[in-house]
Amino acid sequence: MSKNLFIDEIISILKDELKDIDLPLVSKKQWDVIPHTPFTVLISCLLSLRTKDEVTEKASMRLLRKYNTPNDIVNLSLTNIQEMIYPVGFYKIKSQRIKEISSKIIEDYNGEVPRDFNSILNLKGVGRKTANIVMVYGFHDENYLPIDTHCHRIPNRIGWISTKNPEETEFKLKSILPKKYWIDFNHLFVIFGQTICLPISPFCSKCPIKKYCKKINVKKCR
Repeated sequence: MSKNLFIDEIISILKDELKDIDLPLVSKKQWDVIPHTPFTVLISCLLSLRTKDEVTEKASMRLLRKYNTPNDIVNLSLTNIQEMIYPVGFYKIKSQRIKEISSKIIEDYNGEVPRDFNSILNLKGVGRKTANIVMVYGFHDENYLPIDTHCHRIPNRIGWISTKNPEETEFKLKSILPKKYWIDFNHLFVIFGQTICLPISPFCSKCPIKKYCKKINVKKCR
């Protein structure tokens, strides 16, 4: 099936075309000034929700450069956290979530993020995308496949799948996408979705995989 969908060709082209574009912070295998741990990946991912990458990265730097363990976080006031993470989207709600999650990790998991997908998913405010990201980029476990809005929209747009939501997309892609591509899929399609295959008025005129797109709508392209 992957041959009929040109998965090998598309992944190869995207890896080559996007190789010079900087990855989102949560997708980087190592960080420069912040300890790269499952906990810091979790907190950075929570900050990234409905927030631009550049804003997320700066907020993560301000908070996690110094306060990068659950014990560090629980000793901060909500005001302190809010000042450091502003202007991420919903920063007041996120500050509360971050403290609650830190307390939960200390109380139930001895201060360490559990290396278990369902346990991470049970943390308040954590969805499947975040739990998958922690498993992949925090624990370096290649058995998981994070799906965000770009990873859901683009495979549907180019004709790989026909699904209604990211969770359905996750399971469908796992059945057709060769596992060797799982570790690269998220960041490739996020970057592609942010720069070329935009939700509205995608740049089809400069799309490197245009010839493989089965659902292209010329009237909506640039």
